[in-house]
Amino acid sequence: MFDRTAIGKAHSSFRDRHIGPDDAGRRHMLDVLGYSSLDDLIDAAVPEQIRCPGGLQLPAARSEQQVLGALRALADRNQSRIQMIGLGYHDTITPPVLRRNMLESPAWYTAYTPYQPEISQGRLEALLTFQTVIEDLTALPVAGASLLDEATAVMEAVLLMRRANKTAKSNRVVLDADCLPQTVAVVRGRAEAVGIEVVLADLTDALPDGDAFGVVFQAPGASGVVRNLAPLIAAARDRGMFTAVAADLLSLTLLTAPGEQGADIAVGSAQRFGVPLFFGGPHAGYMAVRSGLERMLPGRLVGVSVDVDGKPAYRLALQTREQHIRRDKATSNICTAQALLANVAAMYAAYHGPEGLRAIASAVHGHAAALADGLRAAGREIVHEHFFDTVLVRVPGAAAQIVAAADDAGINLRHVDADHVAIACDECTTDDVIRQVLDVFGATPVAPAGAGALPLDVLRTSEYLQHPVFHDHQSETAMLRFLRELSDKDLALDRTMIPLGSCTMKLNAAAEMEPISWPGFAGIHPYAPARQTAGYLELIGNLEDWLAEITGYDRVSLQPNAGSQGELAGLLAINAYHRSRGDADRDICLIPQSAHGTNAASAVLAGMRVVVVGTAANGNIDHDDLQAKLAEHAGRVAAMMLTYPSTHGVYEADVRTVCELVHNAGGQVYVDGANLNALVGLAKPGEFGGDVSHLNLHKTFCIPHGGGGPGVGPVAVRAHLAPFLPGDPLAVEGPGPVSAANYGSAGILPITWAYLALMGPEGLTAATKNAVLAANYLAASLTDRYPVLYKGETGLVAHECILDLREITKRTGVTAEDVAKRLIDYGFHAPTLSFPVNGTLMVEPTESEDLTELDRFITAMVGIHDEISRVGSGEWTLEQSPLRQAPHTAEQVTDAEWTLPYSRQYAAYPVATLRRNKYWPPVRRIDGAHGDRNLACSCPAPEAFQIESADILEEALV
Repeated sequence: MFDRTAIGKAHSSFRDRHIGPDDAGRRHMLDVLGYSSLDDLIDAAVPEQIRCPGGLQLPAARSEQQVLGALRALADRNQSRIQMIGLGYHDTITPPVLRRNMLESPAWYTAYTPYQPEISQGRLEALLTFQTVIEDLTALPVAGASLLDEATAVMEAVLLMRRANKTAKSNRVVLDADCLPQTVAVVRGRAEAVGIEVVLADLTDALPDGDAFGVVFQAPGASGVVRNLAPLIAAARDRGMFTAVAADLLSLTLLTAPGEQGADIAVGSAQRFGVPLFFGGPHAGYMAVRSGLERMLPGRLVGVSVDVDGKPAYRLALQTREQHIRRDKATSNICTAQALLANVAAMYAAYHGPEGLRAIASAVHGHAAALADGLRAAGREIVHEHFFDTVLVRVPGAAAQIVAAADDAGINLRHVDADHVAIACDECTTDDVIRQVLDVFGATPVAPAGAGALPLDVLRTSEYLQHPVFHDHQSETAMLRFLRELSDKDLALDRTMIPLGSCTMKLNAAAEMEPISWPGFAGIHPYAPARQTAGYLELIGNLEDWLAEITGYDRVSLQPNAGSQGELAGLLAINAYHRSRGDADRDICLIPQSAHGTNAASAVLAGMRVVVVGTAANGNIDHDDLQAKLAEHAGRVAAMMLTYPSTHGVYEADVRTVCELVHNAGGQVYVDGANLNALVGLAKPGEFGGDVSHLNLHKTFCIPHGGGGPGVGPVAVRAHLAPFLPGDPLAVEGPGPVSAANYGSAGILPITWAYLALMGPEGLTAATKNAVLAANYLAASLTDRYPVLYKGETGLVAHECILDLREITKRTGVTAEDVAKRLIDYGFHAPTLSFPVNGTLMVEPTESEDLTELDRFITAMVGIHDEISRVGSGEWTLEQSPLRQAPHTAEQVTDAEWTLPYSRQYAAYPVATLRRNKYWPPVRRIDGAHGDRNLACSCPAPEAFQIESADILEEALV
């Protein structure tokens, strides 16, 4: 007979596969909580005054096959071209071994930011490899673990130069007139907010007159020109200016590195190291700095430390969760990086090695030179004598005609102005492509004539990428196994629940992920003509409309390519709104104590002054303190930033009152959308008092975290703020952009589009309800052992809960960090550690985890509590307990010597189910302080990991 249950499950909806608990699981959880239905629980948990009665007016849910078909149709509406526009975006070849085993592998894309380093050694090693690539190619000693894109990286360099230059009295920065236009637009808009004057100058021969704290050069220039910058960099130094070079990474395999020319900083994009165009992103920006600036470096820095046995181990150094610690004193507001794309770029460099990269660069330059030779032979004027990959051609009055003819031939060239066309060669350029381009100009290939030959004073003579990692993995077999070796060291969502509060590690379904690699989405240039990108524009328009409906706002911009950038965009819109009304004195941003750390950092970057609002005993915003601050700063309040539900994991019933108080004081209300997954389908920030919100598509809307990025942080606003949303980076007028590409990280927007289309309005609402159910089930199951710090008026939490270990620590010495590390032995990634309250764990299960996984986590936490009790009773000393010794490695438990007061078996298998599926951490607990005191941020020599062969032989004989 047919198994009807199995057939029913096979034909269940995507919603049923996305939401973990089935009906029986939900019934069990509701019984534990004492509610007869899920709706009854939601009615009790979510304040009636914020509920939206009409539900979501979105298209009905579709099947996976229907959604993939619709996305295929959208991709097909994007017209593929040979992309020769350039401007910092170049077509490239993603090696299939990297595409399949990294970019498309859940072991890599579902991993979280490596804040728990013991279970992140694989992705940390890959990021350290990325840093080494950047350090070697730029000839600067310290590089970060990626920034968001080139334009914003340049702005971070400007801010760094202003911080670091203690002698400059000027607040001016000089920007190379040959900088990429999107860079100029981003820097101008963001510099204005913090009072920096931008001077755009022709730096062909000399620096402009006047003082400045820094100079930014572009190498090669946006026009394609290659210059020797060393004399200008020296002149800037003599005048007390810092220097930054925005350098094309591939060109540095042939051209003198910025560090060798004397630059303080190098920035740019790693996109052409194997990362698709993606219609503008996501792409890994980079920054490298000279010695002495490393502690001012924005974003993340991977360093080498040691574990308790002295074994080398990787960790985030210096900047770890900097925004949450330093808040308005942070060096930047960057929280999300571009880790997944940085790792692809790193492995691209490892796969090709220095010789392979140089060969690619030589081929690119060779094709550009052949193009110039053919054009010059046909009587065309080549503007620059020296270039790397971009040829600028003077075509008086004929630029539009030539670009159109190239379009007809399937090639995108860059229309610079009426008299100039630029042609950028890349890794995908072939001899046949050069012939086609020459044909557009009425020219033919000729014998090499030496056009564009690079002069000796710009040629690189130094070595790079000499570490074995760039020589040992150049067969596909070797690279395949290297990627597997790295991912096996990590604990990602493909292995276990990641119960991180505030971070929402939900299912990233394969059907959502699949389309991003399709050529119709991956191979589109961000500055391609709109008629070629109809599919993308329709998808983006759909998303803007759907997200506006979900949030209750009127307009949405998808440009911000991280949550922090969405915050900044929203605050810049608020500033512009006040100025448009003649209210320029409003510069105070009120921020609750419990807010995300990026809130304060973003406010400072928007030119605001931060004033902190206190927390009441129940974890809500302190109304008396809020009213006092509003009165104290009357007429100066620009905005209040609040997170809803609060970072304490509570639906505050009086949020409408808070919004009204701020509005009555003339301010705008910014609702941080980090916790929107507790609202979708139930409440809309734009309807209960918000004027602007950013959303985290990498949290609520299923874009995966990628080991620390990419993220997407759209900004949603009410109608009165819509005119001040981020503008097109290439537009002559209008608001300034916050990202280099008009639609930010457009290449991963199909993920969210697919999620919304698959779930439909009822599915999205069900996801929210199940997330609240799961969080309350965990809270109720654990509160007797680990008190839940904050609850709502009905004794319930929202989508996450804070477990308070402070009394346990006071009584036994066991810390929240001890619990986090012991959870690794139980096969779990730890919850969020000591945020927003020190000494606590913030737990968020999400709707995607089924009852079995939730109960497995409860079992682990109960087991750990029993271990805490054994420490408290004196059976174990804290230092000799499995809590302080955790995590335990396979090497440790198989060592010949074992002196701990518990068994090896208990160390490794505290619950029996682990014997079937055990994750072994590669290192023991890491000494973070050692790593900060002894900063090393490039690949260590292989000898650092060697064990003497004699020792191994002796152990074997014993």
